Amino acid sequence: MRVRLGPDFGWLWSAYGVSAYGTWLAFGAFPLLAVRVLDSSAFAVALLEAAGLAVAAILALSLGPWVEHRAKRPVMIAMDLVRFAAMVSVPVAYVLGVLSYGQLLVVSVVSGTASIAFAAASGAYLRYLVRGEHLLVANGRFEGTTWSATAMGPPVGGALVGLLGPVVTILADALSYLLSALAVLRIRGGDVATPRDRVTRLRPADLLHGWRVILGDRVLRGLFLNSVLVGGLIMATAPLLAVLLLGEYDVPAWQYGLAFGIPALGGFVGARLSARLVHRHGRHRVLMVTGWLRSVFPIGLAFVQPGIPGVVTVIVVEGLLITCMGIFNPIYATERLQRTPVVHTARVLSTWSASSRLLQAVLMVIWGVLATRTSALAAITVSGVLLLATPLLLPRRKDWSASEPVRPAEPVRVGGRVDG
Repeated sequence: MRVRLGPDFGWLWSAYGVSAYGTWLAFGAFPLLAVRVLDSSAFAVALLEAAGLAVAAILALSLGPWVEHRAKRPVMIAMDLVRFAAMVSVPVAYVLGVLSYGQLLVVSVVSGTASIAFAAASGAYLRYLVRGEHLLVANGRFEGTTWSATAMGPPVGGALVGLLGPVVTILADALSYLLSALAVLRIRGGDVATPRDRVTRLRPADLLHGWRVILGDRVLRGLFLNSVLVGGLIMATAPLLAVLLLGEYDVPAWQYGLAFGIPALGGFVGARLSARLVHRHGRHRVLMVTGWLRSVFPIGLAFVQPGIPGVVTVIVVEGLLITCMGIFNPIYATERLQRTPVVHTARVLSTWSASSRLLQAVLMVIWGVLATRTSALAAITVSGVLLLATPLLLPRRKDWSASEPVRPAEPVRVGGRVDG
C-alpha cells in the first residue's frame, strides 16, 4: 500500500528534488574547471575539494545550535538564497575572464556550509511533518530522488558541457536553489523551533553537545563511526577518479558522466526496495548485509584501465556499490532520526554532517598526497582495501536490541498546524 504523506511533505520533497537534480547536473564541474580551464594538478584538485569541505564543516558546527533554536523554513530559504548567490558568481566570473582557483575555493566553502545548515533544518522539519512509522518511507523517497538525480544529472550535464561550455551546469545548479526556496515557501504546515534557555550566547559546550548525544547511544555511535569513515574513504577517491579518467585516461566528459550516471539507477532501485526488505527481514539484518556488501565492491576500482573497458569497470563497480547504498541509507537515516532527541535533531544532524565532511577533507588531502607520491590508481586501491574493515564498526545485534530509540520531546510549534 502506498503511504500518503501529505502536501507539505510533497513541497519539502520537491525542494529537495530540484536542488538534488541541480547538484548532480553540475557533478564534477569544479574538478573539470580546475583541470581543463585552470590547469590544476591532482593535488590542487584534491585540495579544492578538501579545503572546501573542511572549512565548511568547521563553520557548520557553530550553525547547529543556531538552526536548532530557529524556525526551520526561514533557515532553509535563507540557505537556498546563499547557495544561489555563491554558485551564480562562478559563471559570471568565467564570462568576464576573471575566474580563479581562489574563487572556486570560496564558493565551495560558502555553498558547503549552507548545504549543511539546510540539511540540518530540513531533517528536523521532516521529523516534524512525518509520523515516526512513516519516516522510513519518507527517507526512501528522498533516497530514490537522490539516485534518480544522480542517474540523469551527470550524463545530461556532460552533454551540456560539451555543447555549451563548462559553466552552464553550474548556472543550472544555482537556479535550482531558487526553485527549492520557492517550494519551501509553499509549505503551509507550520514550523518548529527548540526553545532557548536563559543563556543566549553560544557556549563552547554547545558545539560538543551533538557529539555527546551521538556517542552516548551505542547504535548511533556505531552508525556514526561507520558512516563517516565509509563516506570519507569513498569521497577521498572522487577527485582522484576525476583526475584519472579526465586527465590521465582522457575520457570524454560525456563518458565520464555516464560512468557515474548509469550506476545511480541501482540506487533508485535499492531505495524502492529498502522498506520492503526491512518489512520482510528486519532493519538490523538488512543494514548489516548491505553494509558489508558496500564495503567489498569499491576494491574493483583498482582494475580501472584506459578506454571503454575502464569506463565499463567503473559503471559495474559503482552500480553494485550504489545499489547497496540505496538500500542501506534510508534505514540508517531513519534509525538516526528516531534515536535522536527531537529537540536536538538539527544540532545532531549538523554535527554529523560536519564531522563527516571534515574527515572527508582530511582524507582527500592525504589521498591527494598519496596519489602524488604514487599514482591516482594506487591511491584508489588503498582506499578500497581499507573499506573492507569498515563493517566492523556497525552496531551489533545485542547493542541494537538493548538500545531503544529515545522518546521524543515536544518542540515549540511556530505558525500553525502540522499535518501527519
